[in-house]
Amino acid sequence: MLDSGPQHARREELPPRPRERHFIARVNRELVRDKAQVEAASKSGHEQIFDARGAGRFKGEEPEPREGMRSGHIPGSGNVPYSSLLNQDGTVKAPEDVRAIFADAGLDFDRPVITSCGSGVTACILALALEHLGKTDVAVYDGSWAEWGTSGDVDVETGPGA
Repeated sequence: MLDSGPQHARREELPPRPRERHFIARVNRELVRDKAQVEAASKSGHEQIFDARGAGRFKGEEPEPREGMRSGHIPGSGNVPYSSLLNQDGTVKAPEDVRAIFADAGLDFDRPVITSCGSGVTACILALALEHLGKTDVAVYDGSWAEWGTSGDVDVETGPGA
C-alpha cells in the first residue's frame, strides 16, 4: 500500500518535468574587460579599477601564490578585499556597509568601475556587491592578476594604491 503522507507526494502534486529547450549563450562585452582595456583605463583613469585581493598581496608585501608572478597591483587601482564585504556567514553585508567600504576605499560612484582580483573569481564579488547598490557600470577583468602579474609588458605598482 502506498503511503500518501508528505514523504510520498502524489504524481499530480509533483511539479512538471522541465522541457528541453534551445539556448544560445552570448557574451555581454559591457561586463568584461581584457588586458588592453584595463591598461588603457589604468593610464586614462576613465574607469576606476578595484582589486579584490587581500591588502598584503595588493601592496606587494606578501608573495604571490603562483611561481613567477610579480607582486603589487595595476597602476592607479584601489583595493577592496572581497572578504571585507562579507558577513561571518558568507552573505554580503548590508548595502549601507558596502557603500561605506567602497567610499572609504576612494570609489567615485559616478564613474565606471573595473573589478580585478587574483584569477577573476573574487572580482565578481565586488561586481555583485556594487550591483546590489544599483551601480550598473561595472565590468570584471577576467584575466586579473594571473594575467597582469605574469605579463612583462605592463607596469606594476606596489604600496597602498589609489
